[in-house]
Amino acid sequence: MNVKLVAYTPDADRICAAAARSCYAQECAGDLLELDCLKPEKILNAVMSMGHESVIEHAVFTFSVSGVSRVLTHQLVRHRIASFSQQSQRYIPMTKPAFVEPETVKADRYAHKIFTDVMKADWNAYNALVKRGVAAEDARYVLPNACTTNITITMNARELRHFFAVRCCNRAQWEIRAMADEMLQQCKQVSPIIFQDAGPGCVRGPCPEGKKSCGHSRKGDFEPATSAKL
Repeated sequence: MNVKLVAYTPDADRICAAAARSCYAQECAGDLLELDCLKPEKILNAVMSMGHESVIEHAVFTFSVSGVSRVLTHQLVRHRIASFSQQSQRYIPMTKPAFVEPETVKADRYAHKIFTDVMKADWNAYNALVKRGVAAEDARYVLPNACTTNITITMNARELRHFFAVRCCNRAQWEIRAMADEMLQQCKQVSPIIFQDAGPGCVRGPCPEGKKSCGHSRKGDFEPATSAKL
């Protein structure tokens, strides 16, 4: 998996703070941005603590993600306030096996063999269909969810915070959680105020999962996914 923040709103914290302050000031956001006395952290903490997060929609972030499975992207596109551009299996030949194998499968020798045998059969079938003249867009029907893909993701900061709340949670599937954790770390580097308390619900208070909680029910218990856990 490779996750890269390729574009983002420059100085997002300050821009969003100016937008928020302009709602209660004579000056417009453009003029407020020129003032040294503008205090982004104080302003954003105040408005966001009250649930007024529309102001952070002015900040937009774009990620390039590769080496992930179609299992992940099928979950990802459920986040509808976003833009996605995914590698096409209609136009890109999938002749060489490329897939994501879960650690739970890889750790079991027999399960690993079952899995890899199926992957080999899938690609053999795909290549056989293509050689018979079947269009790639139809031959791809035999390819598995494990097939790797790349995707470009664009979300505004408000939707990203919601995405992190759901997908950084321990209850999220391991692959999308690993991607979300990496996206969050990169967002914090360029916009530390907006994303200072971003992450699963337990970062900001009690776990919202109720009886399905993983047990991390206190603020501050959040622990990002690591390769060892995957």
